[in-house]
Amino acid sequence: MAEGFLRALAGDRLEVASAGTKATRVHPLAVRAMAEVGIDIGAYASKTLDRFLGQPWDYVITVCDSANERCPVFPARTTRIHWSFDDPSRAAGTDDDRLQTFRRVRDQIAARLRVWLASRP
Repeated sequence: MAEGFLRALAGDRLEVASAGTKATRVHPLAVRAMAEVGIDIGAYASKTLDRFLGQPWDYVITVCDSANERCPVFPARTTRIHWSFDDPSRAAGTDDDRLQTFRRVRDQIAARLRVWLASRP
């Protein structure tokens, strides 16, 4: 979701990539929640961050605590930022309950990214 928002909000100001400590899938409820705000992440693919370790990144942003704990050190000069959001993929309950969690986290990510982008030159 963060990648989708950054691509939509930053346009060509930033090169954006998203990866995790494990490649899984783009959660269908994330795709649905993002579609509700007009951002299509249905074609996105889950990737591991290993492929990005040797590349220079100005920022590495982790958005959940487990990712922050497992994220390796990037060898190039990088600013690490951590934002502690709930991992919506771990939400329990009915599909509607879980979708509500995805929506809440989606909105929190969007708000945080808007503030962060506004502070960038």
